[in-house]
Amino acid sequence: MAHPLLQSIWLIPCYALLGAILSALWFPGITRRTGPRPSGYLNGLMSFASFLHAAFALPATWNQPPQEILIPWLDVAGLNLTIPIEISTLSVGAIVLVTGINLLAQTYAFGYMEMDWGWARFFSLLAFFEAGMTALVLCNSLFFSYFILEILTLATYLLVGVWFNQSLVVTGARDAFLTKRLGDLFLLMGVVALLPLAGTWDFNELAEWAKTAQVDPKVITLVGLALIAGPMGKCAQFPLHLWLDEAMEGPVPASILRNSVVVATGAWVLFKLEPVLALSPTVLGVTIFIGAVSAIGGSLIAIAQIDIKRTQSYLVTAYMGLVFIAVGTQQPDAALLLVLSHALASALLIMGSGAVVWNSITQDVTQLGGLWSRRPVSGLSFLIGLAGLVAFPPLGGFWALLKITTGIWETQPWLVGVVLLVNAFAAFGVTRVFCLVFKGESKQMAQRSPEIHYWMALPMIVLMGFILHLPLIMQALNLLPSWAEVNTDLALLLIWSTVTGIAASAIVYLNKNIAKPVVLPWKGVQDLLAYDFYTPNLYRSTVVFLVALVSQITSWFDKYLVDGGLNLFGVLTLISGRNLRYSNSGQSQFYMLTILFGIALISVLLSLPFLSQVSISLFPQSATDIVMNVQR
Repeated sequence: MAHPLLQSIWLIPCYALLGAILSALWFPGITRRTGPRPSGYLNGLMSFASFLHAAFALPATWNQPPQEILIPWLDVAGLNLTIPIEISTLSVGAIVLVTGINLLAQTYAFGYMEMDWGWARFFSLLAFFEAGMTALVLCNSLFFSYFILEILTLATYLLVGVWFNQSLVVTGARDAFLTKRLGDLFLLMGVVALLPLAGTWDFNELAEWAKTAQVDPKVITLVGLALIAGPMGKCAQFPLHLWLDEAMEGPVPASILRNSVVVATGAWVLFKLEPVLALSPTVLGVTIFIGAVSAIGGSLIAIAQIDIKRTQSYLVTAYMGLVFIAVGTQQPDAALLLVLSHALASALLIMGSGAVVWNSITQDVTQLGGLWSRRPVSGLSFLIGLAGLVAFPPLGGFWALLKITTGIWETQPWLVGVVLLVNAFAAFGVTRVFCLVFKGESKQMAQRSPEIHYWMALPMIVLMGFILHLPLIMQALNLLPSWAEVNTDLALLLIWSTVTGIAASAIVYLNKNIAKPVVLPWKGVQDLLAYDFYTPNLYRSTVVFLVALVSQITSWFDKYLVDGGLNLFGVLTLISGRNLRYSNSGQSQFYMLTILFGIALISVLLSLPFLSQVSISLFPQSATDIVMNVQR
C-alpha cells in the first residue's frame, strides 16, 4: 500500500465534508451579493476531486489483497472501539461509482435548479450524502456503519424537505425519516446483540467467526432478522417501501442520487453481513421472501402509476428486491453486479424523467405525448436506460440477471420465474412511459416542451455513453464470463422476457384502437395496484394509529399528572404564601416567639420515643412483683 493515493484514500469523505461546510457559509447575506451559484460550483469541484482521487487510486488496488488502516477512537472498560478502514478494489470502485454519479447529479442540478435560490442548502446536503456514502464504503465496522446509516437517514429527511414550504414535501420528508427509523431500531438491536456472540464488529472478523461459529439457532435467527430490518428500510422493501415514493416530491437531482446509490447503502450492509446471515436458514428464507414480494409487488405497482417520477421509484423497490434474493441465495457477487447496473440505469431514467418535468406543465404521463420530435435526447435516455436496466444483451443488466438466475437454476428454480416476471414487468413499465410521453399524438400539455439545455444534457449523454460501454469495461476487468460458459437456456429466457415485456407494452400503448388510459376488466385489481396495495391505509391503521395512541396517552400523563402535580404544588405554595402574608405583624419579638414555639414542638415530637424508654426504666418491676411486695 505504498501508493500515495491509497494511503490518503481516507481523505475522500473529507473533500465532500469540506464542500458541505463551505457551501453552508453561503447564507443570505452573501447570496445577495454573489448569487447562489458559487456554492454549487464549489461542491461540484470537490466531488470532481474525490472522483479523480478514487479513479486514479483504483488501478493500484487491482489484483492486490485488501489493506486496512486502523484509527483508534475509544478504549475504556475493556471496550475497544477502533475505526477500521478497508482499502480494496471493491471499496475504491464503489467510491468511484458514488462520486461519479454525485458529480453528474450536481451538474444536472446546475441546470434543473438554475432559478432556485436555495443552492447552498441543497448542494451542501448532496455533499453530505457523498461524504456519508464514501465513509460507509470505507468503514469495515458494523458499529460505525450503523452510525453512518443514521446520519444518512437524517440527511434524507433534510434533502427531501429542501422545499419545506410545500406540504407534500414536508410529509414525504417526515415519512422517509420515520420509516427508516423503524428499521434502524431493529438494526440497532441486532448490532448490540451480535457483539456478545461474535466478540467483534469488524466485518472481516465476523466472516471468519461465522465459518466456525456454534450458536443457538433461535438466538442467531432473532439476531439475523434484526440485522436485515435496517437494510429493508434503506432499500425500500415491503412493507417499509412507501417512503421512497413520497420522497420523490423533493428535487429531481436529489432523486438521481437517492434512487441509484443511496438505496444501495442498505444493500452494501446486507452484502457485508451475508456470512452472518448464512448461519440461519430461516433468515436466508425470510430475506428471499421479502425480496420476492418486493420485486413482484414493486414492478406491478410501477405499471399502474401515472406520475412520471413515481413510475421510477417503485422499480427501485423491485430491483432492490432482486438484490435481497441474490443475498438470500448466497450470491453476494451477483448482488453487487446488479447494484452497479441498476445504479447507472436508474440514474439515467430519473434524469430523463426530470427533463420532462423541468419544462412541462404536468407530470401526468397520460396528459403528455408526441415529445420524440422535440425531445430526442430525453427520449434516447429512456431507451438506453431501459436497455441497461432489463436483460438486454450485452448491457450490464443482462449479465447481472443472468448471474443471479444461473446461481439459483439448480437449487431454487422457482426464483428464476420471479426474476423473469420482474424483468418482463420492468420492460413493460418503462416502455409504457416511453410510449405515453414520447410517442403518439401531441397533447395540449405537451405543445410547448423544448429540449433541455446543456447543463442537463451533458450528464445524460455521459451516462448514456458509460452504460453502453459498461460491458467493455467489465470485460477488461475480467468480470464477465466467456460465452462458452453462459447457460444459453437461461440467457434465452431472459431475452424473451425482455422482448415480451417491450412488445406487449408497445402493442397496447401504440395502438390507437385501445382506449387510453387502459382500464382492466377487474377494477379491484387495478385499484389494488394503483393505490400501492393500500399500504397507506395499512400504515394509518397500524403504525400511525399506534403512534397517535401512544402520543395521546403520554400527552394526558404529561398534562394531568406531571404538569398537574407541579401546578398543584405551585398553587398550594401561592395560597400558603398569601395566607402567611396576613399573619406577619412586623414585630421581631413575635417572630422569635413563633420560632421558639416551633423548635419546642419539633423537640417534643422527636423526643417521644426516648421518653417512652425512660418511663420503662423508672418502673422496671412487673405487676406480679408489685402485688407480692404488698402482701409482704
